[in-house]
Amino acid sequence: MELYQYVIAIVGGAIAGAINTLAGNGSAITLTILTEVIGLPGNIANGTNRVGVLSQSVAGSWAFYQNGKINISKSKWNLILTVLGAIVGVVVAVNVSNEQFISVFRFLMLAMLVILLVKPKRWLRESSTAQDVNIWLAIPLYLALGFYGGFIQMGMGIFYLATMVLVAKYNMVEANALKSLVVALYTIVVVVIFHWKGLIQWDVGAILAIGQTIGGWYTAKFASNHPKANQVAYWVLIVIVVVALLRLFGLHLFL
Repeated sequence: MELYQYVIAIVGGAIAGAINTLAGNGSAITLTILTEVIGLPGNIANGTNRVGVLSQSVAGSWAFYQNGKINISKSKWNLILTVLGAIVGVVVAVNVSNEQFISVFRFLMLAMLVILLVKPKRWLRESSTAQDVNIWLAIPLYLALGFYGGFIQMGMGIFYLATMVLVAKYNMVEANALKSLVVALYTIVVVVIFHWKGLIQWDVGAILAIGQTIGGWYTAKFASNHPKANQVAYWVLIVIVVVALLRLFGLHLFL
C-alpha cells in the first residue's frame, strides 16, 4: 500500500465507523475504499471489510454499555435470531456474488427514505418503550435482518434501526446501542467463515479497522451522553439514505 492509501483508509474508516455507529451504511464508504482505492476484488473486499466492522462494533458496544444504554436481558431473542440469520447469510455470501442485489438495494433505500419522512416523531421519542415483538413476526424478521447482515452488511444498520424504532419501540440511542452489539456478535462468526474461505486480506483490514474503531468509540460516547443524540442520529440517518440514493441511482453525476 502507498502512503496515500493508508491515509484514505484510516480517515475513511473513521468516518465510516462514526456513520455506522450513529446510523448505518458506512460500509458503502469502506467497500469503495477497498475496491476503488486499494483495488481488492469484490468478494475479498466484502470479507476484509468485516474486520473493521467487528472492531468498531466491539468498541461502540463497550462505550454504549459503559453508559448504561444496553440491556441484554430484554433483547436475547433478538440477538440469537439475528446471529443465526447472519451465519446463513455469510455461508451464501462466500459462494454467491452480491452484485445482483444492488438493484434491489436501491429500492429498499427509497422505501426507507419514505418511512423516515412520514411521522418523524416515531423516530424522535426520548424515552424507550421497548416491547417484545410477537414471536411469529420476530422469528422471520430477525432472521432476515441477520441474513442480510451476514450476506453483504451494507445498509444493514439502517434496516435494523427501522425495526427496533418502529416495531420494537426503542428510541434511537438504545436502538443504535443494540445494533452495535448484535453486529459485533454475528460479525465474529462472519469473520471466522470469511477467513476460513481465504477471503480476508488482514493487513488491509487492520489498517481500515484502526479508523473504524476510533470513529465507533467516540461516536458511541457522544450518542450516549449528548442530550440531542436522538435528533442528531435521525438527521444523520436521513442524510445517509439520501446520499446512498443519489449514488445508487447515478444522480450524483448531475450534481
